[in-house]
Amino acid sequence: MKHITIDMPIVAECLANKCAYNVNMKCHARAITVGNSMHAGCDTFFSGSGHTQAAGRTAGVGACKSTNCKFNEDLECMTDSIRVAPKGQEVNCMTFQPR
Repeated sequence: MKHITIDMPIVAECLANKCAYNVNMKCHARAITVGNSMHAGCDTFFSGSGHTQAAGRTAGVGACKSTNCKFNEDLECMTDSIRVAPKGQEVNCMTFQPR
C-alpha cells in the first residue's frame, strides 16, 4: 500500500459512541469529511455492530464542505483540532463557527 503524508487537523474528541469508528471517545477513521454548506455534520459517521480494530490511529479532517465555517479554507479545515458530538438525531462538528 502506498502512503501519503499531509498535515490535517485531528479529531481530538468524538462523543458519538455509537459510531463504528469510535473507541474510547476517540475517532479512529483515517480521515473524516464534515458536512455541507448548510450543516456541519460528520459525513463519515455510521453505526455498526462492531467498532474499528484500528484503535491506535487518530482521525484527521480530510475535507470540510461547510463553506460558511470560519475555519474552512478552500474546502479544508484550518483549525488544529475539532470535536464531534451528537446533537439531536445528528452527529456534528462542534468546532464549527459561522463566518
